[in-house]
Amino acid sequence: MTLASTTAVREPARPMTKEERRVIFASSLGTVFEWYDFYLYGSLAVIIGAQFFNVLGADGKPLYDESTRNIFALLAFAAGFIVRPFGALVFGRIGDLVGRKYTFLVTILIMGISTFVVGVLPGAATIGFAAPVILILLRLLQGLALGGEYGGAATYVAEHAPQGRRGFYTSWIQTTATLGLFLSLIVILTTRTAVGEDAFKEWGWRIPFLVSVLLLGISVWIRMQLSESPAFQKMKAEGTGSKAPLTESFGQWKNAKIALIALLGLTAGQGVVWYTGQFYALFFLQSILKVDGYTANLLIAWSLLLGTGFFVFFGWLSDKIGRKPIILGGCLIAAICFFPIFKQITTIANPTLEKAIETVQVSVVADPAECGSLFNPVGTRKYTSNCDVARDFLSKSSVRYASEAAPAGTPTAITINGQSIPYAAGPAAAETNKTVSAALQAAGYPKAGDPAIVKMAHPFDVFRAQTGGIILMLFVLVLFVTMVYGPIAAALVELFPTRIRYSSMSLPYHIGNGWFGGLLPATAFAMVAATGDIYYGLWYPIVFALMTVVIGLFFVPETKDRDTNTYDHA
Repeated sequence: MTLASTTAVREPARPMTKEERRVIFASSLGTVFEWYDFYLYGSLAVIIGAQFFNVLGADGKPLYDESTRNIFALLAFAAGFIVRPFGALVFGRIGDLVGRKYTFLVTILIMGISTFVVGVLPGAATIGFAAPVILILLRLLQGLALGGEYGGAATYVAEHAPQGRRGFYTSWIQTTATLGLFLSLIVILTTRTAVGEDAFKEWGWRIPFLVSVLLLGISVWIRMQLSESPAFQKMKAEGTGSKAPLTESFGQWKNAKIALIALLGLTAGQGVVWYTGQFYALFFLQSILKVDGYTANLLIAWSLLLGTGFFVFFGWLSDKIGRKPIILGGCLIAAICFFPIFKQITTIANPTLEKAIETVQVSVVADPAECGSLFNPVGTRKYTSNCDVARDFLSKSSVRYASEAAPAGTPTAITINGQSIPYAAGPAAAETNKTVSAALQAAGYPKAGDPAIVKMAHPFDVFRAQTGGIILMLFVLVLFVTMVYGPIAAALVELFPTRIRYSSMSLPYHIGNGWFGGLLPATAFAMVAATGDIYYGLWYPIVFALMTVVIGLFFVPETKDRDTNTYDHA
């Protein structure tokens, strides 16, 4: 292969044509529905755990307790992220061989049908072990489909875009993940309100999954009206397509190194900033600050609503000043600001907890031989030693604590402002935890339902200082997301030639987002649990964001002026 052209003269500015608007709408709408389907599971993981992992033993009693069922449900959710790169390989190859349009038509069918089947799948109480097995298979199909969807949609739109406007055109695709999450939250909240919480847990949770079949029908109908992308048609007519796109993309170093640079210098940092600003923020509110789920979801929904337009703004801006400065600038600013923003969220959302963290001295005093590592990102470990159980209890209670080594054989104790409470795991743990909780609350830690913790009375309860302040902080996090995510599709499309573009861009994108980003919430919380510091998990996105800044600055080329229709060598 030779470099036919790396730059092109910009076309004069003109309005979008009717065909271009249809391409963007069809691609974006379908991708919104795909993300909606994908996020439903994550939002309803606890309910799904009770429905599908509540398997009964021969004695008629559940084989797993509630915590274990929830862990299995979250692991099934994570499986969807893990297989995304494999979907990128499978469907990326098909997309480079057969075409963009038909490939992402297949991906949306797989996603939509899989999601609908979850809505009608009998639970474990009806079909036993078959229920979780089928659910996990459906989740894997969802991950594979999503792995093929994004690359196809982004490539398709970019190959329709005029020179000098790819950032703006593809930025509409970038809104879809956020809009899909937003749509799933709205449908869930609406259904919960309509049927009531008890009915929702029993059967109402199926409604959002069943609704997806309507979205699927609309999306398929719209996509059937589309034509293949001009760049792909031109390549096929000239007979210059790749016969082995995966081998050419990743088996030849000249192309594989670009994919590696795209991963480490663009998508890894973009992925962790994206998941911190949306998913970890939600997790932090609920699991660490103890904000109720209704309020936490509404706060996130408002920040997404206010921030979504900036995806398009930063995509447009990247056509003017370049992809690199916006993406890498977003990673750098986010890395600098994560600690102060999350601390400010704590100050506003749960001021009692913030004060307690600063003023209450808590220590776990134990024989070091009793204390192991609490790093447990998949949630499957069971702690048995007194030291480990005590520290696990404190971390789940959002208590900041220190570990103090005691002489060998010393019984484990928790000290709270100098008051020592002996701690024993096993049958005595439940009673001891009550004693510790009472002492913590007496020292200043918030009780359950503390009136100082933010709580929204209704969806429009946003004009108070507390709710407005949190939404502002969350909006800033979403702003970082839009900086790194708005231009990323154009940057990836422009890095690779037409013949291997679908395959080459999809893999680094889905490793960066599915692995570096998708596994962030569980890993970050495991870091919190292992250290006793509620902010320690933020080091995960900060380190990877800074890594991307350094690698991207030195190794990622600026691509905004490349002509993707003639560019033939990465």
